[in-house]
Amino acid sequence: MAEKIVEEMRPFFDPKAVAIIGATNKKGKVGNVIFENFKMNKERGIFKGNIYPVNPKLDEIDGYKVYKTIDELPDDTDLAVISIPAPFVPDTMREIAKKGIKSVIIITGGFGELGEEGKKLEREILEIARENGIRVIGPNCVGVYVPDTGVDTVFLPESKMDRPKSGPIAFVSQSGAFAAAMLDWAAMAGIGIGKMVSYGNKLDVDDADLMDYFIHDDTINVVTFYIEGVKDGRKFMESAKRITRVKPVIALKSGRTEYGAKAASSHTGSLAGADTIYDAVFKQTGIIRAEDFEHMFDLAKAFAALKDKLPKGDRIGIITDGGGAGVMASDAVAKFGLKMAELSEETVKFLRENFPPHAVPGNPTDVVGDTDAERYRIAIEGFVNDPNVDAIVVIVLFQVPLLEEEKIIDILSEYQKKSDKPIVAVAMGGKKTDHYARILEEKGVPVYPTPERGVRAMAGLVKYAEYLRKGV
Repeated sequence: MAEKIVEEMRPFFDPKAVAIIGATNKKGKVGNVIFENFKMNKERGIFKGNIYPVNPKLDEIDGYKVYKTIDELPDDTDLAVISIPAPFVPDTMREIAKKGIKSVIIITGGFGELGEEGKKLEREILEIARENGIRVIGPNCVGVYVPDTGVDTVFLPESKMDRPKSGPIAFVSQSGAFAAAMLDWAAMAGIGIGKMVSYGNKLDVDDADLMDYFIHDDTINVVTFYIEGVKDGRKFMESAKRITRVKPVIALKSGRTEYGAKAASSHTGSLAGADTIYDAVFKQTGIIRAEDFEHMFDLAKAFAALKDKLPKGDRIGIITDGGGAGVMASDAVAKFGLKMAELSEETVKFLRENFPPHAVPGNPTDVVGDTDAERYRIAIEGFVNDPNVDAIVVIVLFQVPLLEEEKIIDILSEYQKKSDKPIVAVAMGGKKTDHYARILEEKGVPVYPTPERGVRAMAGLVKYAEYLRKGV
């Protein structure tokens, strides 16, 4: 089964040649933006495959030969991207089947989300796909984005939407607009996305198929989902149980309320279902539920850096150079069901002996506002060696006058590498703080802008580690 799903899904992410059906030279049109995406990535040396525009009314676009029919396409075509009006899609699928292309992304909307006529078109397309062994992403979606291979079917031009760098996070979204907005936001936040899939009405390829594929994708450490509803509950649960033994899955499930469920139904034709059922399914299968998109990416960031360094328990140690921030973090520890670690006598003694009299050893440990990087090193050393501490939250207010920014960044990244305990950092501030936070993240330490978000991300690591220990 593993080989089959990997082989079926590969052309979506790394095709030998892509046919863009509905490609056009009219700027701003969906078919033109998708063609431009591939063309630009080809020119940048990222997309290594061939690009075949298909349009019966054109001979060439930007120097590329345009194919009048699908039948004319070269035989290396293994991915077709469709952006033509919905009523023409079934006949196009028949031509694709005849040509032997096995992977199709249908960008076009106007299907099941619009009612019975659209559902009828979907059934026809699915029948053709099933009879001919074709896998379909969509319809009513923005498709796929893979920075490493240059696949980019997101029909929003780079002038309107930034693309994020590559990273070990997969992002799967039922909503195309949400997917595009999240890519744009991830680019601004410096979060790396290895693969994005927007599947819209998920006529064929669904969450379960993607989970089964990502189990075997070594470039992905954590999978995030925006879900409006699940069509095949049993299939979803089986796939979720398989992947969560290997890598974490985070789900942001909308349609929690009566109003949201109604909106989801009109958006992608999803049956949102009772929210309590989803809660139970997520708990049973080890999926971590995110409260909002910020929480989803906070968790993803933590797992991307620390998937192989999960906490051995729920006892949190807090180090800070601001007393108020330490109090806020302590409140968050209680709020998210964690415990404040009780430092061993040896640790407290070690800190007292190495701290100036006005620094406060304990949990939280307050290195106070005249701290330098060395005082942080002493505190982190003590916490790392304390058997009563399972995970460490280090709050760094970069604004304090004697703190050497480069040194504290090096110290945190050094301990992140050599310690078997996960460390997350909290850095509150503005542009200057953000600059240092980015450098710290490049070195493998996830950084959060508030104590609450840092502790909440750590709580996700603890929860997943508990699930794995249970071995359900």
